[in-house]
Amino acid sequence: MADMTPPADAPAFLATCGWEGAAIAPLAGDASFRRYFRVTDGTRSAVLMDAPPPHEDPRPFLSVARWLTAKGFAAPAILGLDEARGLVLLEDFGDARMREAIEADPDATTPLYAAAVDLLVALRAHAPEGLAPYDAAVLHREVDLFTQWYAPAVGRQVDTAGYRAAWDAVFAHVLTDKPVAVLRDYHVENLMLVDPQRSLGLLDFQDALAGHAAYDLVSLLQDARRDVEPSIEEAMLARYLAATGEGDGFLNAYHVLGAQRNAKILGIFTRLWQRDGKARYTALCPRVWAYLERDLSQPVLAPVAAWFADNIPPELRGDPGVLAA
Repeated sequence: MADMTPPADAPAFLATCGWEGAAIAPLAGDASFRRYFRVTDGTRSAVLMDAPPPHEDPRPFLSVARWLTAKGFAAPAILGLDEARGLVLLEDFGDARMREAIEADPDATTPLYAAAVDLLVALRAHAPEGLAPYDAAVLHREVDLFTQWYAPAVGRQVDTAGYRAAWDAVFAHVLTDKPVAVLRDYHVENLMLVDPQRSLGLLDFQDALAGHAAYDLVSLLQDARRDVEPSIEEAMLARYLAATGEGDGFLNAYHVLGAQRNAKILGIFTRLWQRDGKARYTALCPRVWAYLERDLSQPVLAPVAAWFADNIPPELRGDPGVLAA
């Protein structure tokens, strides 16, 4: 578990922001070095983000937050900043996450997913500004995490050249000349219900790139942290296609990016276990495999599916922490 002791210089920073003497309580850690704390002073509250250098750099978060706000989306307002120390004081969106709202009221599942899809439809109307491209080099670097971490963890020496060639054969479907802002971690644990109308507030978008619009839809509908029923995925895909006029080309991109993202996540979760001591992530891998195999069943992914069939047998597709025991 991450050390959730507040940074030693947090009280002094908060004092410069007008929050002298405020209480600081752990809120969350994540898969990176970032940590979050809730700051309370009487009836008001805020969120302290600790993004310590050199491991973290808050500037991308700040840049994307300002861009989203300027375009009318709900990103946390920036209440204070010490860039050198990686400390950022943010608007507090509260505790009403989309995930818990669905778990508390299953009838809310479809309308909340629909709202999340509609937000992505709105987001694609704005040309990305100042974002690096989500190009073939990035796609390969990410998907290579599978062969670098997962495959050796389960004792497999795999054909890395064939792996790259298989992905090269399908990446043309997702390299677009009409990029959108891709938030890259768009799922129910990063979507907040910020007002009585259940408008969606956005979190964890500091890694945004300019890429294919299908990526965030995959992130939402093939969620590594919760099961998304195939019927919901199908209905939300249909909703997105109806709203945008997209067709089979978009669906091909959706499945290619689904496979790419899920293979990457398997590598990342294995790395979090082996390198960073965060063993809890490997238990999520069976779900990720289920999504990956769903994508690999699509004809557009035939070259990648063939590689997996030749290199990772079914009995090695699961929790690497268990399989390596």
